[in-house]
Formats: sequence, structure tokens, C-alpha cells
Amino acid sequence: MADSRPDASSPEHASVREAVLRAKYLDYCSAQIAERLLSLSPDEVYVLAERSHRRDGAHGSPSYDRMVQMATEGIVRRMTIPEFELWAEEYVRNPAIYEPDILGFWEDEIDLRGDA
Repeated sequence: MADSRPDASSPEHASVREAVLRAKYLDYCSAQIAERLLSLSPDEVYVLAERSHRRDGAHGSPSYDRMVQMATEGIVRRMTIPEFELWAEEYVRNPAIYEPDILGFWEDEIDLRGDA
């Protein structure tokens, strides 16, 4: 019986591999941002959001959801997250560096069974 899986060097396999790497990268980035956001006190979230709110020239007080969004945007601006290409090269060379920081949400984005 012939193996129906794509050859490791086929364009289909490369496309699947890149999709998996991109999903893992997004998972990794999300985890880094979430870890930083969760390390902030409510007062620190408020201060980050208030700075962003004033910088945007907005008046009044933003909603809680908007404050969290603005604080998240502030965190992202201050973080150093590698570009996908660099991250992917490093991940392929040594996945153990990044695996502890990947939460597993990427698996929901990728159908690895191949039957979808």
C-alpha cells in the first residue's frame, strides 16, 4: 500500500510546514504579550492606557476593554519580538528554546490530521 503523505521536499509539505511555523509563531508572540500584560497591576494597565488615550487626543475615560486593548498595544510597542523569519530559523535549529513558551493554541489553527 502506497504512502499518501506528501514527500518532505514537496511544495505541499513546505506549505504545511510554513503554516505550522506561522501558527506556532503567533502562539509564541501571544504568550509573550499575555505574560507581560498579566504581570501588570490594574494601576499599571490604567497608566499605560491613559498615556495612549492622551497621546491619541481622546477625551473622557475609555472603557475597561479599550483600556486593556491600549495597554496591550503599549506593551507590544515596548517589546522586542523577533521577526517571523528569524524566529522560524531559530525554532527549526532548536525548538526546545521556544517550546516552553508555546501554549498550544496553534493546534486549533492547523488541522494536522489531513482529513479536513
